[in-house]
Order: sequence, then C-alpha cells, then structure tokens
Amino acid sequence: MTDHVAAMANRGPLANERPLDASLRGYLESNADIVTRITKTVHIDDIGALSAQSDMPIVFENIFEKPGFRLCDMFVKNRRSQARALGVTLDNYLKTLAFRLRQPPRGFKGVKTGPVKEVVKIGSDIDWTILPIPRHKDKDAAPYVTAMNIIRDPETGFYNSCHAGTYAVGPRRGLISFITPHSHIIMNKYRAMGKAQMPIAFVFGIPPAYEIMANFSGLHMDMWGEMEMVGTIMNQDIEMVPCETFDLTVPAQAEIVVEGYVNLTQKFPVGEVSSPSMYHLPHSEMVPEVEITAMTMRRDRPIYRNHQTTPDTDHQTLPRLCHEAVLYNRLTEIGLAVKDVRFPTWGAALSCILQFDYPRDGFVNDALMTAMGAPWLNTKMVVAVSPDTNIDDARDVYHALATRVDPARDIIVVPNTRGSPFDPSGRPLEGHAPLRTVGKIGIDATRKSRHDPADFERAWPINWGKIRLEDFL
Repeated sequence: MTDHVAAMANRGPLANERPLDASLRGYLESNADIVTRITKTVHIDDIGALSAQSDMPIVFENIFEKPGFRLCDMFVKNRRSQARALGVTLDNYLKTLAFRLRQPPRGFKGVKTGPVKEVVKIGSDIDWTILPIPRHKDKDAAPYVTAMNIIRDPETGFYNSCHAGTYAVGPRRGLISFITPHSHIIMNKYRAMGKAQMPIAFVFGIPPAYEIMANFSGLHMDMWGEMEMVGTIMNQDIEMVPCETFDLTVPAQAEIVVEGYVNLTQKFPVGEVSSPSMYHLPHSEMVPEVEITAMTMRRDRPIYRNHQTTPDTDHQTLPRLCHEAVLYNRLTEIGLAVKDVRFPTWGAALSCILQFDYPRDGFVNDALMTAMGAPWLNTKMVVAVSPDTNIDDARDVYHALATRVDPARDIIVVPNTRGSPFDPSGRPLEGHAPLRTVGKIGIDATRKSRHDPADFERAWPINWGKIRLEDFL
C-alpha cells in the first residue's frame, strides 16, 4: 500500500465504521442480524422463487439435489445491505463508495495458498455440474452460472472482472455471454496476438464488496483493473492465490473457483437470455465456449454464490452500484447537494433517480443531461426528485411525478440514442444485433421555485407513522 493510500485510510470516508471480514463466511457471521438462513430442505428448482422474495442476504443450508453445498444470494439488493458491504452506516454509504473510487488502487497481496485450495480437482475429476447451479427461469436450457469472473488484459496485465452469464452445458463445458465492452476489448487483444484461447476464472463466495468493484465500468483499464481496487473500497489488503492451470491469481478466501479457457475462434447459439429488464432478451445470441480445466474449493460445505436474475434481485442493482457513485461525483461537481442516486430494482435496470437540493433554476436540467449522457446504456429514463421524496417507495416517486411535473415545461426528450439490448421498446439496429436505438427522457419532479412551498405540504392522519395496525390485531 502506498504512503498516500495508507494516510488516506486513516481519515475521512475511507475509515470503516465496522470491520470488514476477509471471507464470505466471516461476513455472514458478523452480519447475522440481516441474514436469513433456510435450514429446511429445498429443491434446487425452488431456490430462485424463494430467494427472490428476500430483500436481504439469504443462505440455503440444505439443498436436496446437492448435499454438501450451500447457496447464498441477495447481498446488495437494497441500501441497508449495500452499506454493510462497505462497513459503513446507511447515510454514509454512497458518499463513501464515491470517495473510495477516486482513490488510487491498493493492489493485492500474493500468497501461496488459502482456504479455496483445500480441495483441488484437475483433469477427469472435474465436473462443475456438481455445484448447486440453478436454472433461473423456465426457459433456461441449462443451469445458469452468474458468478464473478476474472480475466486479464494481455498487454497491461490488469485484471478485469464482470458477471458474464454462463450456461453449464456439461461437466467441463460452458457457454458464456460477455456483455461488458472491456471484456470484448480484452478478447480482441488475445485474438490480435494470435491466441485461440483466453484464461478465465469463475469466483464463487467472496464478500459482496468484491462484487461491487467487479462491476465498475468507466475509463480505467489503462490505469488499473477492478481487482486492484477491491482492497481500496474495502480499506484492507486482499490476498490472491495462484490458479492451478494458468497464470492468474484469484481470491484466496473464496469458497469455490472454477478455472477454464474461453474459445476465441468459435461461437455457439444460446437463447432466451435472462436480461435485467426481466424480459427474454436477446431471444438468441452466438457466444463463446468455455473449457473447464480445474476446480478448487473449501472442504467444509462450500457456499455457492448465486445471482438470481429475475424478478427484482441483485441482478438489477449490482452492475449499477458503481454507476450511482460515479454520478454522485459528477453531480456534486456541478454544485448540487446530492442526497442519493438510485437505479431502482423496479426500474427494469433502465431508469435512474437523482435526489438533491439545488440553489437556483438551471441545475436540474444540467443534472438530468449529465445522467442521460452517461456512457452506460441504462439511463433511458432519469427522474430528479427533492429530498422529501422517498426514493425507496415507488408510490412516492410516482406521486412526485403526478404532482410536481408540468409535462410542457419539466420533461426533456432526446431521440435516437444508444439503447440497451434488453429494452424491447428500442429499435433493433440492423447489422449490429442485439444492439438497439431508443430515445431518452429526463423528468424534473422536484419542488420548483415557481411553486408555492405550502402547496407541497402533505396531509397525513394524526400519529401517522407512530402507531401500527398490527399492534391492535
């Protein structure tokens, strides 16, 4: 760790309010008050429907078809659990993540071995279908892996991470769908070097802060990779251990690691993708094959990390947490008193809510355009609200839309912008499937200076919020 980072770690938003655990097991123990443990036996086909009903972390202790394994999910579905992931209070979560993302990379510490090496399987011993990999929806053609994966830029050596959905179609075979631009850039670098394969490691069961950082998107690959920044946002050194079959390192405290090579010369058809918009989009695509070369794991009932993809789950929130922090920084630079930035799970991963106070007219439209012009494809609809709107309650946001918006004055529409491949309202872009074009909309649902403040004083019953109906039943 550099002297600068060490100095910064002892002050300001880098200081953790509660210690972070190096392992997932430690995280589950130290956050037991928010973890739901299901000890009854469940069938693997029921796990998706059960876990998606939980707003907080959930662990299945007994899976009928997969004895000896546990499964966990829902680690970052809401702000309370996201704050736990960083070891900070709820009010400090967003500004802490935003601050830490502006710090230099802490890097990681190489070690020779770790808990994830307690069991090692190579060659004919490999069968990754023994893992409790669920099907996420009825149209899944095979069990669907949603773990964090690690690849490395062959030019810079920096690690890139994402959650590329992968169908486990055989004991040592998978079909993987890369969405992130950096993944495709790295694959093209291998191809340009004449390589037919790219090493990849699937990592299951690490503390959720790893996964938050793994989903960073923005200009960074010429300076650092995501894994170099995990220690920065956790404010601690992380240990990495060598893989068994190629020159990559992986988190030593992980529960399970699956190693493999991505075939860069052929593609295979898959259909009915599990999109964050909760539709079956794209309906089909051609994706590379993965050949599994090794599996390592903990000996004592390893914990498989699932990311149930539908309906409102980590699948909507996780890829957008760093987006929220980046927008927080950009809006703060404008001069806004930003309270929160949120891509709500109920917004189909295509909409964003900005919550702030502003000093005078003009700021709201600047904020809306800043978010609408972000480099990602998920800011199709951006809504600005005032601090008195509860952005965790869709009803309250809708109330602000209905009562604080004059459509003739408070809406910005921009036609023909880059659209998400997961948005069925977009126009398919001929020759560039599955990409689409779509318009964008910015809505000012804040309190306006042109309004009488008294008009926005809400009417509530006496003792509203102080007494509960269930106490009288």
